[in-house]
Amino acid sequence: MTHIILLGPPGAGKGTQAALLVEDRNMIQLSTGDMLREAKDSGTEMGKVVADVMARGDLVTDEIVIGLIREKLLGDKAGGFIFDGFPRTLAQADALAELMEEQGEVLDHAIELQMDDDVLVDRIVGRAADAAAAGKPVRADDNAESLKIRLMAYYKQTSPLLGYYHAKGLLRGVDGLGTMDGVKADIAGVLKA
Repeated sequence: MTHIILLGPPGAGKGTQAALLVEDRNMIQLSTGDMLREAKDSGTEMGKVVADVMARGDLVTDEIVIGLIREKLLGDKAGGFIFDGFPRTLAQADALAELMEEQGEVLDHAIELQMDDDVLVDRIVGRAADAAAAGKPVRADDNAESLKIRLMAYYKQTSPLLGYYHAKGLLRGVDGLGTMDGVKADIAGVLKA
């Protein structure tokens, strides 16, 4: 059983690679967005809290997200967990470390999908144009200006995690600009190490 965090800027392919790990290794993807939507619709006490916060348009607190992750860690562990979209800050990373220790679990790797910003912007804008040309839905924020704002937020809030996990000896980098299968193979190599 392996527990990993996928790190990288918006559009780096974290969700795609997480889905492949779920399929190939029976891992469980813990995506904060998915967990919040699931909790909101669950009718549980935590779900009622989440629904109330979201209905007000407020940001969900770290305590709520950690509570949702705690619930998941107590359940089926299958082939391990993939933390996708969490942690985003150093405070969240500390909270996750404490939670995993409390549950008797360890984080095996923090895998960074390394990207060149200019290539990433071109990729996302091109992907949006291709989707629009094919009549498929396009994310409203899949444009150069929105992506640059999202990248700035990533560098301010999330990139300090790279140093955090490097200091713990957990950070591994893979070239996120490769093909989907190439990135998948590089991640598999990290997991074998």
